[in-house]
Amino acid sequence: MGDKTGWLTDHPNRKAYLATCGLFSYIQPMEVHFSPEVEKKLNDLAARSGRPRNELLQDAFAAYFEELVETREMLDSRYDELKSDRVKPIDGEEAFALLRAKTKAQRGRI
Repeated sequence: MGDKTGWLTDHPNRKAYLATCGLFSYIQPMEVHFSPEVEKKLNDLAARSGRPRNELLQDAFAAYFEELVETREMLDSRYDELKSDRVKPIDGEEAFALLRAKTKAQRGRI
């Protein structure tokens, strides 16, 4: 009912069990429910790629958490810059006006 890594176990009720792999602090397997649509996409991708579902999920979770960490670091950095007055916030309308002007100037050089 599963692979040797314990990462994913096929379940007749469309459930996947995720175990620890360094990304999670859970000691026991974690039950994750997929919608039929998501499970179909996972099964289709596994069939097309020839890769096991557990590898696809592990890659997806690893990439997601890496992106989440990068996003959090970027947001923290921007917040620190705003709080320390290294950058000044601008109004949304002003930001769009600057962007439109910059775009127009670039188009004029082409």
